Amino acid sequence: MRLKVLPAALCLAGALSLAPLAARAQEGAIPAQSVNEALRARLPAEIRQAGELVAVNNGSFPPYEIVINATTMRGASADLAEAVGQVLGLRLRHETVSGLSAMLAGIKAGRYQMAIGPIGDFPERQAANDFVDFVREYVVFAVHAGNPAGIRDLADTCGKKVAVMAAGSAERVIKQQSAQCVAAGKPAVEVQSYTDQPTSILAVRSGRAEAFFSSQAPLTYFVQQAKGELELAATGRSNGFGDLYQGSVVPKDGVLRDVLLATYQQLFDNGTYAAIMKKWGLEGNMIPAPGVNLAGKPAQ
Repeated sequence: MRLKVLPAALCLAGALSLAPLAARAQEGAIPAQSVNEALRARLPAEIRQAGELVAVNNGSFPPYEIVINATTMRGASADLAEAVGQVLGLRLRHETVSGLSAMLAGIKAGRYQMAIGPIGDFPERQAANDFVDFVREYVVFAVHAGNPAGIRDLADTCGKKVAVMAAGSAERVIKQQSAQCVAAGKPAVEVQSYTDQPTSILAVRSGRAEAFFSSQAPLTYFVQQAKGELELAATGRSNGFGDLYQGSVVPKDGVLRDVLLATYQQLFDNGTYAAIMKKWGLEGNMIPAPGVNLAGKPAQ
């Protein structure tokens, strides 16, 4: 895989120790895939001729995307991208941008064909994008050990300093909660928006923020890295979200959507998806089958 040279903040995830996942990552090789000629034939001619798909990412979203350096990325999404490329007989070339808005804008403008993700699927985002969902996620808080801020659910954030990813769904939910705090005569939430996961968690570790509100899978990873300094809070609660599906993003109503869905279905059926998710400790985020734009649909 080839990545653009990354800003220092995006490289922080690669600098973090991978020890907690090292043993899991060594468990069994991910099965190699044969080219599915029927699926490859359904790709747009320009993609087949180029021999590659350009996939955009936001740099650091462990354990899905772990940027090691300017040329190496590991994680569940990196393994999934490799399998997709093998099935379609293509190279997946990865490009990194700063922030979710830049990712979605780049796909819409045609600079990138897709984002492996996973990226949160919400009905309002489906108006301009299609999501090929492959995981279900939960949103919780990473806080200092002992939870000194006393955050046990979303309502406990009034007056607290909370870090979030800029332009993400958690930012929208925490800002809505802040408005509810003010309406109830309580202090507003001090929302701190950052462009990437490592900078957000660093805000908590350095004391600038009291909590980081984000997806449970990457927060679990960061808590493991903190060696007792951090813990998860408000787990097992909705925290302003219903069923939260995440997946890959492709242009709206494009041919690539159905090809990618069929490719994922093959990887689900032959056990590759399960092998990748288990390798990275993501069993709790697995869904029984991939789907298009699952947000707002009945739970699988």
